[in-house]
Amino acid sequence: MPRIRGASIEEHHEMVWAALAEAMRELMLERDYESITMGHIAARAGLARNTLYNYAVDKSALVLALTGRASRPMVESVTAIAARSAEPAAERMRQIVAAVLAASTDQALQPMFRPGSAALVAEVPKGPGNPFTVVVAEVEGVVRDGVARGEFRDVGDVPLTVELLSGAMRAGAERIGRDPASYEATVRAAQDVILASLAP
Repeated sequence: MPRIRGASIEEHHEMVWAALAEAMRELMLERDYESITMGHIAARAGLARNTLYNYAVDKSALVLALTGRASRPMVESVTAIAARSAEPAAERMRQIVAAVLAASTDQALQPMFRPGSAALVAEVPKGPGNPFTVVVAEVEGVVRDGVARGEFRDVGDVPLTVELLSGAMRAGAERIGRDPASYEATVRAAQDVILASLAP
């Protein structure tokens, strides 16, 4: 029977997932995503390659699983903020920006926000399996609510507006990834830019 890393099977699995996330983060700092193999990931995480296949059948599935696990707290936070309909839409948007940029500091999510991570991002499928799809839907709801209440200007095409605003968020996350000391200033700037673009 293989040796487990934790005091229980559950703790062992959590430790393995943490090792896999760290392995992926380190490898993304060293090489292009396309050149990373399951063998590289297994070796860096201290796993046998056949053990890695117990966690994911291929690199795409591993990226999806890691992204889903790492983004769960962000998705829960954004969903809870968006649901506070008694609060002004602008305040909810400010808090959502802070929650998403805080998530970008998570070691497991940082590779998603690195410059040159397009191939990695493309591995996360569009639609309901993508945690960022949930965030986008929640933000669209807050924008629609703000428009209906007159707090935001009529932006017309809400999905397009949110897609464009997500570019500002991605730029903020990339900036924080390059310069962690810029976190607070970047969050404030992103909040200002996004709210100014929605102002009536």
